[in-house]
Amino acid sequence: MSNTREVDVVVIGAGQAGLAAAYHLRRTGFEPERDFVVLDHAPAPGGAWQFRWPSLTYGKVHGMHALPGMELTDADPARPSAEVIAEYFAAYERAFDLRVRRPVDVKAVREGVGGRLLVETSDESDGSNDSNGTWSTRALINATGTWDRPFWPRYPGQETFRGRQLHTAQYPGPEEFAGLRVVVVGGGASGTQHLMELAPYAAATTWVTRRPPVFREGPFTEDVGRAAVALVEERVRQGLPPKSVVSVTGLPLNDAIRQALADGVLDRQPMFDRITPDGVDWNDGRHVDADVILWATGFRAAIDHLSPLKLREPGGGIRVEGTRAVADPRVHLVGYGPSASTIGANRAGRAAVRDIRRLLAGEPVAV
Repeated sequence: MSNTREVDVVVIGAGQAGLAAAYHLRRTGFEPERDFVVLDHAPAPGGAWQFRWPSLTYGKVHGMHALPGMELTDADPARPSAEVIAEYFAAYERAFDLRVRRPVDVKAVREGVGGRLLVETSDESDGSNDSNGTWSTRALINATGTWDRPFWPRYPGQETFRGRQLHTAQYPGPEEFAGLRVVVVGGGASGTQHLMELAPYAAATTWVTRRPPVFREGPFTEDVGRAAVALVEERVRQGLPPKSVVSVTGLPLNDAIRQALADGVLDRQPMFDRITPDGVDWNDGRHVDADVILWATGFRAAIDHLSPLKLREPGGGIRVEGTRAVADPRVHLVGYGPSASTIGANRAGRAAVRDIRRLLAGEPVAV
């Protein structure tokens, strides 16, 4: 192919996991542009954080862990997290000269020749931008996260609803829902944050979840974290789609959550059975009028571009040992499953680079 360039490693995604991997590549002697390239489809630094709603301030962010080699210091907790973290990521890319190429969409990763992989990309430029075309690589670090694949459950009558339906990925902040009746679907951290924000603005809120929410008492200790990650890790070892770590750990019972429970803001109802033109119905005859249904129902891994490599197991996920795809040791998934947390992404980036160095040197890769 006339527009194919060769590198040793392609990193797809420049969120926490991708930048951590790029940092460790640089630290171990790989040169950007010559030995590796980082491709990011976002318009600017910041990963998925740049798309978060303005009312999610930095002080409300749970468990944001610094990138390796550079702390995030003196951040104003009252500023939007999208601004704080985007500025931090941009400074990080400059400090370590990571030379992220953006916006570049990765369309597919395919088998190449001579044991290499072909990473097919495209963008909207006029063709003079050399971020077009195909990259030939010996190894791949996939760090595409989940933000681009919001999960929308299907319920009877959904298409008849006359109000507005949106997902957390599209949530603009609470002011837009002033005076409206909002049904919030989902028992995770986003759902509870939405409800607490909406309460002062909305005419009424209703919280529905498939399972009763689990609130976690006490501190989130290292042992608790390790146990939770182990449960998620076991799923990806079996080739099942990963669950989020918070689905295992439960929701932290902090002062804000306690107050919302006491005020009735977090009055959970079981999942409705159908959607009507003007609200939602349960089989026991209950009905709630609604102007808006807000689906805080999570995300799925954005890995469709890997489909040509046929990595998925019958269970629907990619079986992973550490960060390495069992079906293809050239492919590493960071920020996937047990490494989806910010601290997990840092560790996964380091582990992936360690394995790739061994692979490229022809050494055996430990399982």
